[in-house]
Amino acid sequence: MDLVKEIQRLKKEKNAVILAHYYQVPEIQDIADYVGDSLGLSQKAAETDADMIVFAGVHFMAETAKILSPEKTVVLPDLNAGCSLADSCPPEDFEKFTKAHPDHVVITYVNCSAEIKALTDIVCTSSNALKIVNSIPKETPIIFAPDRNLGQYIINETGRDMLLWDGSCIVHEAFSMDKLIELHKKYPDYKIIAHPESETHILDTATYIGSTSGMINYVKEHQDQKFIVATEAGILHKMQQEMPNTELIPAPAKEDNTCACSECHFMKMNTLQKLYDCLLNESPQIDVEEAIRERALLPIERMLELSK
Repeated sequence: MDLVKEIQRLKKEKNAVILAHYYQVPEIQDIADYVGDSLGLSQKAAETDADMIVFAGVHFMAETAKILSPEKTVVLPDLNAGCSLADSCPPEDFEKFTKAHPDHVVITYVNCSAEIKALTDIVCTSSNALKIVNSIPKETPIIFAPDRNLGQYIINETGRDMLLWDGSCIVHEAFSMDKLIELHKKYPDYKIIAHPESETHILDTATYIGSTSGMINYVKEHQDQKFIVATEAGILHKMQQEMPNTELIPAPAKEDNTCACSECHFMKMNTLQKLYDCLLNESPQIDVEEAIRERALLPIERMLELSK
């Protein structure tokens, strides 16, 4: 069976749209209608007129699509495709944390569960986090969750004194400073670009810090340069496709693995076969309890409004 052909047939038959994150395996990125970062995917989910959204990403992303489009069927190729960062912020603990600081505006990074979004005043992504934080009056105290590294980056950039939830992404914390220094010694003419979820000591080495789409755009604007890329290695597929002559190396991880780079196990759980199966069977479906969905929708809409 030609999976690609069958997926395209089913997509047409069911009026489905396939949204894929940059960290998906190359064959899923290649068949997707739209490949993007969290913000871009949220915007596409909000504006699509398809009856079904096939979300090739992780659970919180598919949840966000369902929050924005409750009337659509939203499916995720593998229901176990979670997120270490989202898991680091349990709703009952976070609710206690916010109740202990009632005067604070709560900003949460989109990489969190629907329950966390429902406890939030405004959501942000890595591409609009600085803009969102700067939209809050300076005298208003802020809680930022769940990513402490992104929060620390925002504090460093804006000078705001934010209260940070102690969460992190295992992928972005996996970069080895020692290996990165060694790699840079070997390739001194390569510029380091990094995602703001990385730890501060990694960000300090970077020529450019930005979201996945920001990093792609930066490389596009500097195609004559060479880059070491400090984010999940899946991004290199799209970068190389769009800039075939630009030399790119993934930043090395602490663990010894075959590609010596950092990969998100959850993102890679989705496969072409699972994508076909979920389109065919219209499952596993993502559902969000209506009371939670309504509360979670408000902070997402505020973000989308500010991101226009």
